[in-house]
Amino acid sequence: MDGVLIRPHLDSNGRELAIEQVQDVAPILEWNRQARQDEQRSDWGRHVARIPNVVYVQWLNEAHAMGNASLRLFTPEFDAIVQKKLDDPEWAYLRTDRPKLQAGWSAELR
Repeated sequence: MDGVLIRPHLDSNGRELAIEQVQDVAPILEWNRQARQDEQRSDWGRHVARIPNVVYVQWLNEAHAMGNASLRLFTPEFDAIVQKKLDDPEWAYLRTDRPKLQAGWSAELR
């Protein structure tokens, strides 16, 4: 994963391992903010979002924590989860398009 720093952490008992993934997402979020200012006139080839790799991993880990341990990145099932997240105003700052006006969306995004 480009731009992702992977840090392994060994628990004090010497048997538990946790993997931390760190990424500077500020440039991606700034690129998204600027891209939202550009009007996309066509529905064909529309650029919808730019999602940092660590966010993909976060969403995958959340799904696994809810019991969906068979879920894999970039499968149709995971794509549906990503679409649902991008439709949620909480994740609007990842979008690069101007979504239809609906409750919860504001003109000013992060």
